[in-house]
Amino acid sequence: MTQSSTKTVHFSVTDEGFTIHAELKRINSDILIILTGGDVPHIGSVTTLSSGKIESTVFLCHDGKPHKDHLLAEKIMATIQPIITENCVITSGVHVDYITKQQIIASLEMAENISQQIITWLQENPIKENKPIYYS
Repeated sequence: MTQSSTKTVHFSVTDEGFTIHAELKRINSDILIILTGGDVPHIGSVTTLSSGKIESTVFLCHDGKPHKDHLLAEKIMATIQPIITENCVITSGVHVDYITKQQIIASLEMAENISQQIITWLQENPIKENKPIYYS
């Protein structure tokens, strides 16, 4: 039996009257990030990195329009991609009631800040990966 290779850490940044949170869960050498914040946290998109390719699935809002949370997730994913060695998934849901143009601009800067926090943590906490064993 091998030891569990799962670890969870939290990051956040506050600006323009709201906070964005990122919960990072390292699952062996894969990474899951749950990005939430604002007044109504939710799941508005799922962004994946696999085999060097970033893709997003965007869900519809209650009014039938697509969520825009994937823009934050894609920014984070593109920034951390150079140090990701395996798969990465980001679920994203940040809703600020009556969001202003300044808050939209700030949200992208906040995503960049969280990206840098994640990079620093990943560099300071290298993977202790359990290699899978397969039948011959």
